[in-house]
Formats: sequence, structure tokens, C-alpha cells
Amino acid sequence: MLETLDATAVRTWCRLALSALGQAREEIDALNVYPVPDGDTGTNLYLTVEAAAAAVEQCFEDGAAPALAGAVKAMAKGALLGARGNSGVILAQLLRGTAEVLAAQGGEPPALRRALARGSEAAYQAVADPVEGTLLTVARAAAEAAGRTCGPLAEVTATAHEAARAALLRTPEQLDVLARAGVVDAGGRGLVAVLGALADAVAGQQPMGPVAFGEDLPVAAPARSEGACAAEPERLPGHPAFEVIYLLDAPDRALPALRARLAELGDSLVVGGGDGLWNVHVHVDDAGAAVEAGVVAGRPHRIRITHFAEAAARSGVATEHRPTERAVLSVVAGAGLAELCRAAGAAVLAADPDAPPSSAELAEAVRRSGAHEVIVLLNDPELRAGAGAAAEQLREEGVRIAVLPTRSPVQGLAALAVHEAGRRFDEDVVAMTSAAGATRYAELAVAEGESWTMAGVCQAGDVLGLIDGDVAVIGRGIAATGAEVLSRMLAAGGELVTLVLGEGAPADLADHLVAHARRQRPEVDTVVFAGGQESAPLLIGVE
Repeated sequence: MLETLDATAVRTWCRLALSALGQAREEIDALNVYPVPDGDTGTNLYLTVEAAAAAVEQCFEDGAAPALAGAVKAMAKGALLGARGNSGVILAQLLRGTAEVLAAQGGEPPALRRALARGSEAAYQAVADPVEGTLLTVARAAAEAAGRTCGPLAEVTATAHEAARAALLRTPEQLDVLARAGVVDAGGRGLVAVLGALADAVAGQQPMGPVAFGEDLPVAAPARSEGACAAEPERLPGHPAFEVIYLLDAPDRALPALRARLAELGDSLVVGGGDGLWNVHVHVDDAGAAVEAGVVAGRPHRIRITHFAEAAARSGVATEHRPTERAVLSVVAGAGLAELCRAAGAAVLAADPDAPPSSAELAEAVRRSGAHEVIVLLNDPELRAGAGAAAEQLREEGVRIAVLPTRSPVQGLAALAVHEAGRRFDEDVVAMTSAAGATRYAELAVAEGESWTMAGVCQAGDVLGLIDGDVAVIGRGIAATGAEVLSRMLAAGGELVTLVLGEGAPADLADHLVAHARRQRPEVDTVVFAGGQESAPLLIGVE
């Protein structure tokens, strides 16, 4: 239990929030009926928090923890720069207000209570026409409840989280469109996840693994020209045709006129930021005029324009400029594994176990393939949320993409072995998914300290054998532990064993395990590859 919020706790909060939003992204997208039913609130909140978390991670790059002020300011600026959609800009402004107080007053309980109140106030101030029954209402309820506490940090955060959950359940009573749809507010649901992550961080919970910074999403279609925007746009019934969002370099004095002009043009106006940098969001029929208003106020950049009708229909944009070839992208760590994937015809995105690729990096790797159809092999369950966000953006660009749920490089290799570019896309995806699913996987890892596992208590230096993601064996040596893991896997059957040796694996490990497999199951074939991965001395696949 933390008594004071520090930079490390902020880092953990961001990681846990990103994980929580990744798990809830599709649920939140499905709740999205207000202000426009375009099904992207979960995605927008995920991408906003991903940017905040990545900015905080950069503060720790030299290995030393920064001061609290540095971490929260980085969080707020990252969220501002990466904010997506109405909900993302509001959340970014809430984080900015929270950060202002924590940076100035520290992380003691009284300061956190004031920070939550300031965050709520800043969020309301960012919205031109605040509406109750939304993220704003949930934020205010959390802040007010936290403000009534007098206890330690854990009480403040737990109370805020519980009050947010209760307020979320009341949102249909405050907003008719939610009541008619039978849902709670999507943005409020996302904020509950963020506040739950804060409570968990203060309670001492840690992320299960490295968080990847970065299944299908409608985030933002490519920007249209002013001429295209001037044409009579197709609309979702009862809503403006376009969402316009951009960053704006402008002095504070330019903001009142900008807000007034954008309010004339449309609705759902949110302007967040400060100190000369702003994130502007509005729904309009004339996207060109909304951008022009930014030009009058200052320098707009990172302009994104979404046509709601297209986003809702998932129709994407024209793809005649793209070749029709299919590509497979494999995310792997280790030079040997990368070469194996390339030899099988896949493009490779090199992964760092300590800094997994972001959704932006995944999307860019797919774009570099130049293919219209792309199958992505993640080979790591921690990358799934970020890949989902990347895939949604790419679909909006006209890419047909499938993210296969491979949880280990050995499953990725099994999928690549049955890939046939000449098959129909859906058939290829099914065949590769089936091959991956039929491959049981295991790996060895070395314990860094004492810990409870599914197999008992391990000590620093113990070799852990993980089968299908769970610790099944605790041993003292790599060869002996690897043999025990292999025996357990072969006891359930199998025809082919794949051994991928990591960097630093004992020289005789492969011979030892091949002989062990032959003694136990003479009919089983065994193949050995030098993977070069640093994260695990041995990967095992059994098909």
C-alpha cells in the first residue's frame, strides 16, 4: 500500500490503465451512442492513454526514477498530444488538471483529493456545452467523493473509483439517449477503468508484463481536402457529417474567438491544453471552415478529419493505389527468429522485450509492406490491445487485416508453415489460426526473486518452466527443467517438437533435449533452431 504517490506509481498507473482499457476497448466501443454512435470511444481512450503512458516511460529511460512533477507533466502532455476523439480530449484535460496540482503540491492524500477536483473542473471547462450523464459527471462524482475522505491514499483512490462506478450506473437516468439504448455512458465507463487502475497502483498491484505502446477500429479516416469537404456530405441521421481534431499552437488570447467560431460551426466542441499548445475537437458539416478557424487562431497541425457515415459503415477509403499482394507480418525478438520468419516469407517487426512496439509502430510496419491484405502474427499476448488499435486504423485506410492470436513465436512458426498466399484470405487466416492453436507452447525463464507461482514458491535463480503461459515446473538447471517441461508436454501427445534456443543457452542443451525426446517418444520428430532471443533461454512447441 502506497502512502504517497510518486513517479513510479504514476508509471504503474498508466500501465495498468492501458491494460484495463485494452481489455475493455471493444466493450466501450459497443457502448458508444453519444454524442455520435460511431463506435470508437474505447479505441480513442486507449490511444490517448497509450500516448500518456509512452511519455511517462520516456522519463525512466536513463534508469532512474524522475520526480513526481516530471512524471505527471509528461503524462499530461503525452495525453494532450495523443488525444483522440471527444472522450480522449476530455480525458487529456482531466489528466492535465490533475497533474497541475500533483506537480505543485506532491502526492500526499490531501494533494490527490485536490488534484482529482481540479481534474474534474478542467474537464468541464474544456467542453463548450457540458452534458450530464457523461464522463464529466462520472469525474465530478469521483472527485467529490474523494474530497470527503480523510484517510490514507488508498482510501482516497478506492473511494473515487467506487463513486465513479456508482455514477456510471446512473448515467442512463441523466441522458435520454443512453436510456433508450439501454447502455451506460462509454466515456464514463473508460474513466472508471482509469480510476480503477489508479486504485490498483496505490494498492501495490503491478502490470503482468511489459506494456506495449501504440481486431478492428474506426479511429480517423485520412484528412480530406477542403474541396472535398465543401461537397454536400452524407450524415449519420441527426448528427454533423465530420469530426475534426487538430493540435493548435496559439496564444491564450486567441482561444475565446476560436471557441466562438467553432461553436457556430458545429457541436461537441472540446478545447483542451494550455501554455500555447491546444487540442481542438469539434463535430461539423464544414470541416474546411473548422480548420480555417484554427489557422486564424494560430498554427493547426496533426489535422485528422473523420467522416462519420464512412466510419460507422467501416467502408474505408478507395484502395486502387494499393497492390493486391498479401503479406504476413511477424513480431519477434531475436535475430535467429527474425531470419526464420523472413525465410518463410514474412516481413518482420523486431520486438524489444522491455519496450514492446506501440500501436503506431505496428501500423507503420503494416504500411511498409505495401500489401492490401495483411496477416499479423503477434507471438505475444501482451501486444493484443495495441494491435487491435492499429488494425482499426489500418482498416479505415483500406487495408484488409487479420491479427492472429499467436501467444508464442513457436505458434507463429507453426502458422507460417501452412501459409499459402494463393488461397482466399479467409481460408488462409483459418488455416494459420488452426495451426497455431494446435501448437502447445512453453518457455524457460530465470526467476529474479522470491515469488508465488502456480507450481509453488520460487527463489531468485530458479529456472521456471512455463507451459501455455503458466508456471508448471520450478527447477535448478536449464537442461533438467527443460527436460521435465518437455516430458509433461509429450505426455499429452504430439508428432513434432520445435526447440528454439535463446541467447546464452548451454551449448549441449539441444543434444540433451533431442535425446530426451527420442527416449520418451521415439516416433516424434524434433527440430532445433537458434532463435537468439534474450528473454527466454528456451522456447518449446509441440504439435
